[in-house]
Amino acid sequence: MKKKKEITRARKRTLSGYDSVLKSVIKLIDEARHTSVRTVDAIMTATYWEIGRRIVEFEQSGKRRAAYGIALLKRLSNDLTIQFGKGFSERNLELMRRFYLTWPISQTLSAKSISTELPISYEISQTPSAKSPLPQIGKYFPLPWSAYVRLLSGKILDILKHRR
Repeated sequence: MKKKKEITRARKRTLSGYDSVLKSVIKLIDEARHTSVRTVDAIMTATYWEIGRRIVEFEQSGKRRAAYGIALLKRLSNDLTIQFGKGFSERNLELMRRFYLTWPISQTLSAKSISTELPISYEISQTPSAKSPLPQIGKYFPLPWSAYVRLLSGKILDILKHRR
C-alpha cells in the first residue's frame, strides 16, 4: 500500500506541468488545422483564378470569341467532370473566368512565375511546390472561393465596378 502512494506522489510530481503542456499542444494542433484549411482554401481559390486566366487567354487567341468561348466552356466542363467529378460545370468555369477578369493581379506577379503561353510551363526547377505559382497567387485572395462566388453574383460587384 505504501508503494502505491509513493507511485501516485511521483506521478503528481512528474505531471505537475502536464495541464499546461496539454493545453499548449491542443492549441498548436488547432492552429495547425486552421492554417492548413486556410492554406488549402487559398490554393484552391488561386487555382480557380488561374483556370479563369487560362480560359480568357485561350479565348483571346481565337478569332470568334463568343461562340468559341461557349464551346470551350462546354468541352472543358465535360472533360474536367470526367477527370475530377463535381465542381467543373459550365457555370463554375464561367465564374472562374469572371473571377480572373474581375480580380486581375497578373501585373503584380513576376513574368517568370506566370507564363502567358498555353500550355503553361513553369521554368523554375526546384520542388514541385516551387514550380507552381499557386501559393504566390493565393496570397492575393484572403477569402475562400465561396465568398468570391457570392461577390461575383451579387450587388457588391456592381458597386466595385462603379468605383473603378
